[in-house]
Amino acid sequence: MKLAFIGGGTMGEAIVAGAIANNIAGPDEIAVCDVAPARREHLSSTYGVSATESAPEAAVGADIVVLAVKPQEFAAAAGGLKGSLMAGQAVMSIMAGVRIDTIAEVTGHTAIVRTMPNTPATIGEGMTVWTATEAVAGPARESVRRLLSVLGEETAVDDEKYIDMATAVSGSGPAYVFLFIEALVDAAVEIGLEREMATGMVLQTLKGSARYAKESGAEPAALRDQVTSRGGTTEAALRELQDAGVRAAFAHAVRAAYDRAKELGG
Repeated sequence: MKLAFIGGGTMGEAIVAGAIANNIAGPDEIAVCDVAPARREHLSSTYGVSATESAPEAAVGADIVVLAVKPQEFAAAAGGLKGSLMAGQAVMSIMAGVRIDTIAEVTGHTAIVRTMPNTPATIGEGMTVWTATEAVAGPARESVRRLLSVLGEETAVDDEKYIDMATAVSGSGPAYVFLFIEALVDAAVEIGLEREMATGMVLQTLKGSARYAKESGAEPAALRDQVTSRGGTTEAALRELQDAGVRAAFAHAVRAAYDRAKELGG
């Protein structure tokens, strides 16, 4: 599979590294366009890929052209692609908030994939939700699926509206988790634990709980009940969380993120 990257930042580099490590593409099949000479040098020397400051040059012969720039840099970085892309090429965006019709207008292309990855993708533990236009044929969709799998798990949806929903849940979700970690560590320190010990306890508890929930296949409510004994410590803690409106706060947070995602896209 031949790949081109317009933008060689953190997420773009994660896909480059994952594609090579998983034998999806060899270094000689990957070209990266980046305006920063230091990034071009880093990517070339680290992964053996070709690096250029020209988007059309990077895209020549690529099966998938990955748009991995910041949304505000998109028009300047990818504008040169207009008129240079071939019908068989798929353009895959990992930009937040940039809609398919905008990508089509800037690139002059119709075979477009829009994705919403999240930051754990940089270590291969991400969640990516994606959708594609009808111009992206079956084999190309399978290539996209294989490429996104290097970032972790992926889920295809049949309507772009779900991308904004994914932005609010899995895209912004790591920040909610990090806030929870921060709050739980602070609470542990407040009752007397050393911060280093508290951090280790919280991180392993979160990791183990998430894995247990996934592997058990049980409903979260059922898993919560397993931990909660009548009149016990967990029940007392959960009562405080319910009284504080934690469940409603999460609902409001996700709604706010979703509404903002729609605003940014519009």
